[in-house]
Amino acid sequence: MTGTVVVFDFDRTLIDDDSDRWVVTEMGLTQLFNELRRSTMPWNSLMDRMMMELHLQGKTSEDIKECLKRTPMHPQVAAAIKSAHASGCDLKIISDANQFFIESILECHGLLGCFSQIVTNPTSLDGDGRLKIFPYHDPVSSSHGCNLCPSNMCKGQVIDQFLASASENGRKRYIYLGDGRNDFCPTLKLVEGDHVMPRKDYPLWDRICSNRMLIKADIHEWSDGEELAKMLLHLIQ
Repeated sequence: MTGTVVVFDFDRTLIDDDSDRWVVTEMGLTQLFNELRRSTMPWNSLMDRMMMELHLQGKTSEDIKECLKRTPMHPQVAAAIKSAHASGCDLKIISDANQFFIESILECHGLLGCFSQIVTNPTSLDGDGRLKIFPYHDPVSSSHGCNLCPSNMCKGQVIDQFLASASENGRKRYIYLGDGRNDFCPTLKLVEGDHVMPRKDYPLWDRICSNRMLIKADIHEWSDGEELAKMLLHLIQ
């Protein structure tokens, strides 16, 4: 539907798993990950360290991509994304995952071209071919100042940027889908006529249930990929 912006979280929303933990588990890094997790290392730094370990083991970015291809995505979610794109919706992603993981997964499902914008933690391959992961917001040099969000990304600030860039053409209707604690801040940016789709019994849902008076958008819960797809297609009709 032209005039509708659909914004997806990625992990446990668009895909039915956590892409970081998927790579850690599937590529045999669980023990090292758990050891380093006990430290105060920020999550992005921790995942960057995991990519260094894979490089030291002789694993390439293509090996990581092959692992990501097996990440579970409900077929009805993939079909709903294609339908929403075909109907004229502007599809975007805001995620605390990372660029390489997200783009690799979307590409293997034929969905990468459906999204006009992916806002996430950036990645690059260095001269030796090692995958490097960086924070979207540098906590030291560019703190976002939001106490609802992790230091590396304020999703509400990203929504504000979307709204500001589209203000000349009038405000569009927003549909926001998410599951995590960091999806609450962008939910607060939605207004009457918008829709939020929290995954039931996940942190975003819990926060909404505890703060319903703060939520101006219509709330539509979902529990699995089939329910997500049906509700999204209903809202964009």
